[in-house]
Amino acid sequence: MRDLAAGFGYLVKGQRWVARHGRWWGFGMIPALITLVGYAAALVALFFWTDDIIDWATPFADGWPSPWLDVFRGGLSVLFVGVCLFLAILTFTAVTLLVGQPFYESLSEQVDISESGTAPESGLPLWRELWIGLREAIALVFRVALWGVLFFALGFVPVIGQTVIPVLAFCVTGFFLTEELTSIALLRRGVLLKERRRLLRGRRMFSLGFGVPLALAFLLPLVAVFLMPGAVAGATLFVRDLMGEEARADDDDDADGDDDRTQPGYPAAPYPSSSAG
Repeated sequence: MRDLAAGFGYLVKGQRWVARHGRWWGFGMIPALITLVGYAAALVALFFWTDDIIDWATPFADGWPSPWLDVFRGGLSVLFVGVCLFLAILTFTAVTLLVGQPFYESLSEQVDISESGTAPESGLPLWRELWIGLREAIALVFRVALWGVLFFALGFVPVIGQTVIPVLAFCVTGFFLTEELTSIALLRRGVLLKERRRLLRGRRMFSLGFGVPLALAFLLPLVAVFLMPGAVAGATLFVRDLMGEEARADDDDDADGDDDRTQPGYPAAPYPSSSAG
């Protein structure tokens, strides 16, 4: 329970950080909003055809008497929508991070600078970081798809499929969200996907405390847009704890949200660029 509370605490601290640094919060919403428009259109179209998809997938139930046919297909429809949301929540974060990579990289660096006065650098050129990010995002989407299929299949199990499985799905979603959001700060520290998974599994409850509340919040599309910058900031603070890094004593400076303009990495243009390049 202690680690759960600590993980949630970093999610809150991230939102406080961007609240104190208003321009970073505003810039961070731009890539999230662009991604949201695309996802909203796709999900609306998919949900419109949900009944037809379930009817097509369960021809064996066509002759079932009422009300069992309606109960069965209605339950599957709810599960199908849940799986689609499960996939959308996770891939939304991955796509948003790719779309906003230069900004989120700079945001994460600025959080590190505000905490310790310096920011770790990977030493990799920007194109290399983008390639690693794309490759890891594809690997994550593949894993998410496998989990989605598994949860959909388990949804056919009476009672458990409508109770236990949704809870497990949110836990898996939360862990994957933490994995995605910490990737920026950990990559700058030279920690790649395999080692990142090992670190997060070693602090599983810590990771769930950060990711599960975020997964629940992301069920509301506009909330995802507003929380995304703070989620990236919170993930950087989370990584500092995970790696055992100390904060400087005056880490509460910039409380008025204006002094950060003199700090290294503050954006001079609408889209900040990463210093890693």
